[in-house]
Amino acid sequence: MSKASPGPTPGFLVWRLANKWRVAVDRALAPLGLTHAQYVLVASLHGMQRAGERPSQRRLADNTGLEALYVSKLARALESAGLIERTRDARDPRAVQLALTEQGRAVTRQAITVVQELLQQLLEPLGGLDAPRTRAFTDELTTLLDAPLTPSEPNDESTQGRTS
Repeated sequence: MSKASPGPTPGFLVWRLANKWRVAVDRALAPLGLTHAQYVLVASLHGMQRAGERPSQRRLADNTGLEALYVSKLARALESAGLIERTRDARDPRAVQLALTEQGRAVTRQAITVVQELLQQLLEPLGGLDAPRTRAFTDELTTLLDAPLTPSEPNDESTQGRTS
């Protein structure tokens, strides 16, 4: 809560909404054997493959906003489950390329349908997925996501009185 307003801060509300969404997606995808984070990876990979790409783990990390190390961990788990293939890039032996298997494509298509239905339900109070309020909300979220955040310096004796 902020001293300036009696209600919850925007940051708190974003955090609550993100958690509400993650929990709902986790529960909805559990029957398919996917977590929300795994879904983000396979759905992004699905879209990139449809566009003709066979992305590296790094490229997929950049695309999803997930840490590269986390993408690597998720990719290994999804490979063990038979949903993706991980192969070394012939042009760069340090890079690992990812592709959905046939089973992975089938599970991902099911998961996308489940998440789209859940998204419609979440956005119903704004008029649904294609509503003007939803488009405006999406634009506002995009603006916030595009704004860079830099952590402030700690307020200790070594930084007091200095201007950087």
